Amino acid sequence: MSTRDTGTEQLIKDTAKHLFFAEGKLHATTQEIADAAGVNRTLVNYYFRSRDILFDQVFTEAQEGFVCTLDEVFESKMPFKEKIRNLISVFIKETAQYPFRQLFIITEMNRNVDIHGKKSRHKKVKLFMEEVEDEMNKGTLKKMDPRQFMLNLFSLMAHPFLTAPLHKVLFGMNDEEYATLMEDRKQLIYETIFP
Repeated sequence: MSTRDTGTEQLIKDTAKHLFFAEGKLHATTQEIADAAGVNRTLVNYYFRSRDILFDQVFTEAQEGFVCTLDEVFESKMPFKEKIRNLISVFIKETAQYPFRQLFIITEMNRNVDIHGKKSRHKKVKLFMEEVEDEMNKGTLKKMDPRQFMLNLFSLMAHPFLTAPLHKVLFGMNDEEYATLMEDRKQLIYETIFP
């Protein structure tokens, strides 16, 4: 009985992840993935049977990885302001690395794919919103519905990535200039939340 070469399998997944989420090539074919990975297309089919299976696996793993990274920040015992600064930094760093991942997550959720799986996150989000409300009661944050705070925070972080192609054209910026703008945005978001 032969054993699977998990190195090759991981290479294919990593390459597909890069094509899908870093380059935005959602419709990359198995041949394009194989070419980018430097492997034969039959190996892609051997490990994943179809491009859709590969996409689903890569999408699920990328989403879970991102959620785990955010959970580490949410669940940390650091002071609230430091936690928010860290959250902004982690979110922007992750999103800059894979700028199309958020768009794909939104697209999949709008198709109602795994929307029920998100309900399990309610408890973790509720705990963080309680922390937000405590900070509002202390006067650290402006009083509002904690859900509005969450919507504002994630909008400030995600929107510029989701609309990057438009903004690059409107502002006359190349990729490097826009990346610098996003890096500068970390401090701006923090200062918007904590004036």
